[in-house]
Amino acid sequence: MDNSIIEALKSFFKDTLIYLGPKILYSIIIFFIGILVIKLLMRMLKAVLKKSNVELSLKTFIESLSIFVLYGLLFTLIGSVLGVKATSFLAIFGAAGIAIGLALQGSLANFAGGVLILVFKPFKVGDLIHVNSNLGFVIKIDILYTRIETFDGRIITMPNGNVANSDVDNRTMKPIRRVDLNLKFAFDIKMEMIRPIILDALKAHPIVEKDPEPDVWLEEIGESEIKVTARSWVESIHYWPTYWEQLEAVKKSLDEHGIETPIPRRIVYQGGEYQSNTSQAKSKD
Repeated sequence: MDNSIIEALKSFFKDTLIYLGPKILYSIIIFFIGILVIKLLMRMLKAVLKKSNVELSLKTFIESLSIFVLYGLLFTLIGSVLGVKATSFLAIFGAAGIAIGLALQGSLANFAGGVLILVFKPFKVGDLIHVNSNLGFVIKIDILYTRIETFDGRIITMPNGNVANSDVDNRTMKPIRRVDLNLKFAFDIKMEMIRPIILDALKAHPIVEKDPEPDVWLEEIGESEIKVTARSWVESIHYWPTYWEQLEAVKKSLDEHGIETPIPRRIVYQGGEYQSNTSQAKSKD
């Protein structure tokens, strides 16, 4: 090989080493110092999150996002020391973000929904919610999915994107709830007669709230009966047991007083006259 080429290569590597050597050394120093600073900042962030009332899933998300941002800043700083322009890093990050966004559109929607749920807290673990025709207790809130357990023991996993964009009925957010019993009676039943019977049955329950007091009102006059609503208030966590117990108590009290449920009636016209028969009459042989 020609000596001039060898000398040129030696000169090139020498100049490159002189030019890049200090930058590489500075980059290594910045890298290790940056690692120490990131660890210190993350330790402080975890201490702050631990003292706060932030949900566990949100804490994990904030920590992961913080690590990503801090390391991104560190490598951007190292790149600028080595002579790489910041705009190049921004272009790389932008292109990567677009590619990832197109590939993970659904997951990003769930991710955004999870952030909204964890930040604004329309519900929390342990709440009874009704969303997208599903009723159950929230057992877990992830950054992408929410899991609820129904009364019949099923576990339903719902994407946070759908949950965040749906109407969520949180039935345990308020400390007390109203128990509504929808009852039906015949037309000839007087409200003055059945109201005290139903009220006594409602008030006899040991955990029903005294304020507001239970009440009974005529709700609607139907085609073949009157519709009555009996209402009482109870702590939200006791809603369903109280509902069933109140319903049974009212039925038992009405039976003891000889008040029956209404029998649907129909009018049959015959020869210019009419006679009234019940729709539940026994068929003749």
